Amino acid sequence: MTVIWVGTRKGAFKLLSDDRKAWRLEGPHFLGHIIYHVVRGPRGTLLMATRAGHLGPAMHRSTDGGATWVEVSKPPVFPEGEARKRAVDHVFWLTPAPSVGDGVWYAGTSPKALFISRDDGLSWEGVTGFNDHPQQIEWTGGDQDQTPDGGKLHSIQVDPRDGRRLMFGLSGGGVFVSDDGGADWRPMNDGCFTEYGHDPHCLMQHPLNPDRLWLQSHYGIYRMDRAVGETWTRVGDNMPKDVGDIGFPLVIDPRDPDRAYVFPMDGTSVWPRTSPGGRPAVFGTRDAGATWRRLDRGMPTEQAWWTVKRQAMCGDNEAPLGVYLGTTSGEVWASANDGDDWTCIARHLPHIYSVTVG
Repeated sequence: MTVIWVGTRKGAFKLLSDDRKAWRLEGPHFLGHIIYHVVRGPRGTLLMATRAGHLGPAMHRSTDGGATWVEVSKPPVFPEGEARKRAVDHVFWLTPAPSVGDGVWYAGTSPKALFISRDDGLSWEGVTGFNDHPQQIEWTGGDQDQTPDGGKLHSIQVDPRDGRRLMFGLSGGGVFVSDDGGADWRPMNDGCFTEYGHDPHCLMQHPLNPDRLWLQSHYGIYRMDRAVGETWTRVGDNMPKDVGDIGFPLVIDPRDPDRAYVFPMDGTSVWPRTSPGGRPAVFGTRDAGATWRRLDRGMPTEQAWWTVKRQAMCGDNEAPLGVYLGTTSGEVWASANDGDDWTCIARHLPHIYSVTVG
């Protein structure tokens, strides 16, 4: 059974399939809530990051596959009475961290901060090594900044070989890394124009080769091989010039470090953030970014101005790889054969924020 969770501006929906051909839609869960992220941990626990109008942010937890949900009693919050008077506007990103410990999760918030749970999402505390780092304000640009709905800490990656090695992206701010479990941090942006201050859109670490990193950023698509050195190489230069390499989501093939998928969007002039020319397509590489293939069979060929957010594209663990994406116009598209063929598996949903396998 393949399960896809779709987080939208008006609730969460669940797509299920026995064969990745016929799908059924369930939901909504938490109708009217913004659902930023729904993630399944290795122990089967589901965590959901939500926000509901004047009620503010919350986190919900399910241990029965999403049949029932309970709001956690101690969500990510800043210490009461801190001098900066920060308040969590929303939890944006969730990552389980089994290499740190059983039941460990990390969460990224807006404003940009990092939180940890050691009890499978029941309670959370701030990672002070970053949140109170002497250069944190300089790195992040402040607490009220950047993206249309606030700056974000996202794309939290935990090395499966060594849970002390963490990294994440800041929109804006750049990529940052810790080698000591979050006690101290440093920028890792060589090759991306500035030491810090740029805007990574999505960062991924390969599970089989954790030294292989992929980055979709404000400036294009990059790759890093940390075993060789901590310098980003722009591989989006090899994308078709009429398409470009600007986009938000990024998917990696869990069985092959050289395979990755992106959904390019128009980054010209005023940044429309829609499919270039109204012709949506996923682009995939099988050779670490040396070449890219257009993958759009089954998608509209004209007048389709899709926008796909950074969390709204994912892959499964099947062979061939299943790839899924959701649009801000409420459609979910799926490919069950490495992106070669696409079909729409859900329509008429609210504005989609995230698509995850769970």
